[in-house]
Amino acid sequence: MKKTLKIATRKSQLALWQANWIKSQIEERNPGLTVELVRIMTKGDKILDVPLSQVGGKGLFVKEIEDALLDGRADIAVHSMKDVPTGLPPGLHLAVITEREDPRDAWFSKDGVGFRDLPQGALVGTSSLRRQTQLKALRPDLRFEHLRGNVDTRLRKLEEGQYDAIVLAAAGVKRLGLADKVTEYLADDVTLPATGQGAVGIECRIQDPDTNALIAPLNHRPTWLAVTAERAFLATLEGGCQVPIAGYAQVDGDTLKLRGLVGSLDGETLIRGSREGGANDAQMIGQSLGEEILDRGGREILEEVYRLETLNPAKP
Repeated sequence: MKKTLKIATRKSQLALWQANWIKSQIEERNPGLTVELVRIMTKGDKILDVPLSQVGGKGLFVKEIEDALLDGRADIAVHSMKDVPTGLPPGLHLAVITEREDPRDAWFSKDGVGFRDLPQGALVGTSSLRRQTQLKALRPDLRFEHLRGNVDTRLRKLEEGQYDAIVLAAAGVKRLGLADKVTEYLADDVTLPATGQGAVGIECRIQDPDTNALIAPLNHRPTWLAVTAERAFLATLEGGCQVPIAGYAQVDGDTLKLRGLVGSLDGETLIRGSREGGANDAQMIGQSLGEEILDRGGREILEEVYRLETLNPAKP
């Protein structure tokens, strides 16, 4: 059995919270095991002055971490599942997905004004095209501006008056103990969550039976099935985590219901769909819904998004 386990993680405040939480869960179940964090800077962490959608490529927050797994510097990697591409490098797999936190988006405004009551023409900070397209569909009068950085940095910019409101993932806010700052949680008929939002995953080498066995008890099967459906939906659309795609599945006993969405950048077109079936058919449900939405106009919307990204690439 292993005497030391090394966890690869990003250096952000939230990533370290998640890695330390997994560390505590493993240590609790394995007295005598030494668990260490390996802090890694990813491409997505280095490029902060442009929207992620313009940086290009997939896996902006995971590639360097996966490299550490492949070259043996780390045994496992802890990820926010919404950041993980649907295709993983050969030799690696998602071994565990832990129980999901709140999957919703959280709305913050300086004066405590809710989304629907925000003044005409107000400025909202978010770099998520998924959030922008859904919010524009309901409030085309609002303006949106690029917002990156740690949670604390984004909240500080709001308090300084750089934005009238900002949107963050509720899960991260709650994990960092900042729920008291939330103005409102956006219902999923306002902003359907990103695929995997609120879930933490553990990636490791397939050919490492000791590590796989050690982390297996942390898996939460209902969340695993839900996220599997969401990721199958995303993979069918061939989308990354920085495009206007949303997908959220819920498991109730043996039944899984998946809702998905693709939106145009101007918010004028939202193509929604849903599928329901046996929870064990999660992969098939996700693929089926993805194919339906592509056929109903999603393919043309995504082609336009990728064309615009090609015309407006990020600076090196």
